[in-house]
Amino acid sequence: MSEIWAIILAAGESKRMKVPKMLLLFDGKTMIEKVIENVARSEVFRTLVVLGSYRDEILKVIGNLPVSYCYNENYKNGMLSSVQCGFSKLPERYDAAIVFPGDQPFIEPDVVNNMIDSYHKTGKGIVIPVYRKKRGHPLLVDFKYREFIENLSDNDGLHYLAERFKDDVLEVETQSPGILKDFDTKQDYLNEINK
Repeated sequence: MSEIWAIILAAGESKRMKVPKMLLLFDGKTMIEKVIENVARSEVFRTLVVLGSYRDEILKVIGNLPVSYCYNENYKNGMLSSVQCGFSKLPERYDAAIVFPGDQPFIEPDVVNNMIDSYHKTGKGIVIPVYRKKRGHPLLVDFKYREFIENLSDNDGLHYLAERFKDDVLEVETQSPGILKDFDTKQDYLNEINK
């Protein structure tokens, strides 16, 4: 079995939401629990959750789930700091990591499995799901890019990886609009749960 880790980013301050986004109720669970559940139903090897803001509150919810977690002391510096924290806490050797935003509970296990399968079949080092020609999340990254990611500057962000290594990018077509759907504001959330 290949070692493909999931890194779930759950460290954000939820500034625009004004409440802890990861703890909003979604489908009978908190949002972070739903994301972890989707990941657990996929073929990933293990899951690492990156915590920051609201660490204690989130730990109360996920403390008994089959995940590892790390704390990003620099979470106020933005998402890249959490990505780098996650990669730094992975084992010395693994095959690839898939980076999931913690506020995207619509990413289905089939999408993840399709990405993993495509990664194995093509040998491409960066795999991105696409819905109607739009790139979404999560992002699969081969082990060989670990050092590059750890040395990215705040100005670049993780998207710079796909720009810098265009020839190693594989876009995987999906039928899932959920790869594009996240929650930035309370209204985004209310619109979704009141559908």
